[in-house]
Amino acid sequence: MHYELYVDSLFFMNFIMNLYLLILVDRSVLRNAALWRMVLGAAAGAAGFLVPFSGIGPPALRLASGVLLGTAGMLCITFRIRSLRMFLRLLERLAVYSFGMGGALLFLIKRLPVARETMTGIMGALGAGGLVFLLFSRFRYGMGRGDSLCRATLYQDGERAEVEALVDSGNSLVEPISGKPVCVLDRAVFEALFKGGGRGFRAIPYASIGKKKGILPGYLLSGLQLEADGMRAFFKDVYIAVSNEELSGGEGACAESVKMIVNPGLLAGNRKGKPFKRRDKRENDSENNVTGQDAV
Repeated sequence: MHYELYVDSLFFMNFIMNLYLLILVDRSVLRNAALWRMVLGAAAGAAGFLVPFSGIGPPALRLASGVLLGTAGMLCITFRIRSLRMFLRLLERLAVYSFGMGGALLFLIKRLPVARETMTGIMGALGAGGLVFLLFSRFRYGMGRGDSLCRATLYQDGERAEVEALVDSGNSLVEPISGKPVCVLDRAVFEALFKGGGRGFRAIPYASIGKKKGILPGYLLSGLQLEADGMRAFFKDVYIAVSNEELSGGEGACAESVKMIVNPGLLAGNRKGKPFKRRDKRENDSENNVTGQDAV
């Protein structure tokens, strides 16, 4: 039996599938991969997939080399690997999404005759892969799902503080004017870091189960760095709400040490400090030191 392989089509299909996977992996961590790095990583993975078809060396060696070079190239180019632990964590997430997407596509081929006929073409396969990608983006794995412990470093007016933080899917607080996500900070940490008060004061409305609605005092934090599994992400001008009550980190071993509750919307936002979409537009309202200092 004779088969014809079109290298350009094979490369393009693997490139798109790899891009799907890298986007999902990035969303499951701290979203610290730039789009251009994901594109280059997806291309490296697609190039590695073509190694087994090179005809040089034993088939088993070509297959192993292609998988190794393609997978390692994808992760090392997309993410700034700082340790073996970080690489293994990323590899774990890549494997989970790879097997998940592969299983979903195989299910469609075996169970749906229409899908079997449609997915024989490259556009049909990419379309089905896109649908599975959208489905998987709704059910995230890793830090993208929320409720994950991490290390937080807070920067304010030359001062810094390091605390244990929890990325909590239950924290949906937002600053009412800009719509920015708000993180909750322990009062003792706030007083040690914000000596003499903070800038950009806001009144942050909240509501919790079993309690009445209320208002938390909010301030603008100059910088926040989150670190988990060797991966880091830095955020500028983050709103924090000061809690008078003890923060709860769940029932884990580190629950009592949690001093900050991170809004997962922060990970989905822009890390370069660009403003979020405003909920309304008001004159003389800003987040700088002057006009926004006493705005509520």
